[in-house]
Amino acid sequence: MGACSDVLPDEEVGQRNGSTAAGRDCPPYAAAFTEAYFRAAGAILAVRPASSESDISATLLKRHYGLTGLIATLSSEVERTAEVNLSDGRRLILKTSTRPEAVDSFRFQSATIAGLEGAEGFVAPEVVPTTSGASMFEQEGVCGYLQTRIEGMPLHQAKPTGDLLFRTGSALAQLDVALDRVSVPAAHRPVLWHVGCWSRLKELEQYLPSGTVASSVRVAMDEYAKFVEPQISDVAWQVTHNDPSPFNVMVTNQGIGFIDFGDGCWGPRIQDLAIAASHVVNDATLPLGGSEHLIAGYASVITLSALEARLLVGLMRARQSALILINYWRSHLFPADAQYIKKNVARAEHGLSILRPLGVASGEAAVQAAMSSFQP
Repeated sequence: MGACSDVLPDEEVGQRNGSTAAGRDCPPYAAAFTEAYFRAAGAILAVRPASSESDISATLLKRHYGLTGLIATLSSEVERTAEVNLSDGRRLILKTSTRPEAVDSFRFQSATIAGLEGAEGFVAPEVVPTTSGASMFEQEGVCGYLQTRIEGMPLHQAKPTGDLLFRTGSALAQLDVALDRVSVPAAHRPVLWHVGCWSRLKELEQYLPSGTVASSVRVAMDEYAKFVEPQISDVAWQVTHNDPSPFNVMVTNQGIGFIDFGDGCWGPRIQDLAIAASHVVNDATLPLGGSEHLIAGYASVITLSALEARLLVGLMRARQSALILINYWRSHLFPADAQYIKKNVARAEHGLSILRPLGVASGEAAVQAAMSSFQP
């Protein structure tokens, strides 16, 4: 992987994988693999949650949107997310923050959601413009945006039938097709969940409990560094959601929906599949733990290249390991919020134990079998 010292400017978002940025020797994703990017991304998640800040959501809603309603805070770990219930029955989501890095994050999120308007095959929120017609607001140290709320059931609360997982994979692929057409700002901002950071996450192993979990994480991350990372630049890259977890996937009457684009960035397209599939590995009787159905659904829309099929299991294990490492570290930093921070950790640990026996060849064979055998 080439070495670039800076996060690249937003105007280079449109560069395709393998191209070179104007006047530079590095492709546009290379900065994410640098020490500087990793430190900047880690610093963002090392800041204490802003739950103690006074809630001025009502004031911001009135000032920037001319709206009033009942407001309930849903979360405030990194950014404040509030549900807004208007008198006409509409339910909206208001995201706000006073943190400087949130400006780029909200620019990315609001522009991405706006860019998905009219796309088919999945459900996504819609951005509600400010009274001045902007997709977000920035004023006096506070920024934010307003979006519609998707009504439905989070995937983690639904029964994970083969049909539902197939439809989820298909919808995710449709989302990636749509995301490949958007051009948005701040896609190269520091995000610790970017694959470029993963080789350096091994320094967080000190926060893991000793035993099989730490051993499995170490093996998975070594495999990623030695086998996956050297080849990851050779797959297709684009704007990605980068966190289609069961908490961010909604089962609705209109189809499968996706929320929370806060970790989205410029990354390997196959990473969205790896993340979603890694979260549904729970059946030890199947080689891929039941994620076969989701993988098949994705591949029914986007055909995986031979290299993507070869790297997928390694990416799934690395994502499970990254989730374990980052959340144990953050739970150490913020013990009062540990239960919320670690909400996905047990699932990742169990999934990693199921995938651990697979080698490169057997993992690739399992993915190829899933793509050809598991249909709705």
